[in-house]
Amino acid sequence: MLRKLALAAPLAAIVIATPAWAQSSVSIYGRLNVTVERVRFNDGDSQGVVNDNSSRIGFKGTEDLGGGLKAGFQIEHGFDATDGKAKATFWGRQSEVNLTGAFGTVRLGAWTPDSYFATSDYIGMHNHETGDSADAFYVSAFAYKNKVGYVTPNLSGFQGYVAVAESDPANGVDDKNYDLAAYYDHGPLHLGAGFEKQGDLKQASIRGLYEAGPITVGLLFQRNADFQRLGRGYRNYFRVSSMYVLGRSEFHVNVGAAGEYANIDKSDALQMTLGYNYNLSKRTKVYGYYTRIDRDDVLKVYGGNFDALALGVRHNF
Repeated sequence: MLRKLALAAPLAAIVIATPAWAQSSVSIYGRLNVTVERVRFNDGDSQGVVNDNSSRIGFKGTEDLGGGLKAGFQIEHGFDATDGKAKATFWGRQSEVNLTGAFGTVRLGAWTPDSYFATSDYIGMHNHETGDSADAFYVSAFAYKNKVGYVTPNLSGFQGYVAVAESDPANGVDDKNYDLAAYYDHGPLHLGAGFEKQGDLKQASIRGLYEAGPITVGLLFQRNADFQRLGRGYRNYFRVSSMYVLGRSEFHVNVGAAGEYANIDKSDALQMTLGYNYNLSKRTKVYGYYTRIDRDDVLKVYGGNFDALALGVRHNF
């Protein structure tokens, strides 16, 4: 009898504890995205390359604390899928803990600026703003770490984000980073805005995206002063992206035009991308694109002209 009771006690503890375990969840996710490309710089000789396009693996989870309060975490690591090596710091793409309730969400840790997600990334439909066809002219300090943030509740389609990243003098970052973003979604209309300031860097962006059946069109405008300390002044940047869906096929056209810096003549630049994606499944695409960047003579020393013809495979899990 005592032996039966000794066996029953741990089984009862497991049964009692099971509802608490069920309140927590952890998931693994990621993306592998690789292209084979023919690239050319400054209209010279071309060369073949195999490129990683921001492959990553991540873990995220939540715990229901009761009373509408939840704790969450997310850690994400970027790696080069062409050789398996880590990119920069491990978990360098994201590492945060957060608390969510009726008041919204409080975040602590490291993550990509929300002003970027709300604007440029949102309309980068053909390859999620990765690889050689990513937006070449969008400006951001991309402050990832030492951040405190807050996300408002969703209020009839509106949601706001604010974050402050502390300075890091030991690594040459002397100024705090202030990052603001907002989203508004109503049916086929999706709007976004972002503002960022870190020392002399300032940028303000607005974005709109509209879905009309198989056609999606996105627009972006940014005003920035990324090199104010060098006396270049402000610059305006416009971008339009479009997608047409036919069955499993997606046809993409993107054009970005960066104006002259206020204090530098002949400093304008243009990027054009034509892309095609074919969805093998909800998680896997094969795709191709051609992208071209034209810079005026004065800016060739900062990258010059560039074009690339690419074929790739992207798999999400």
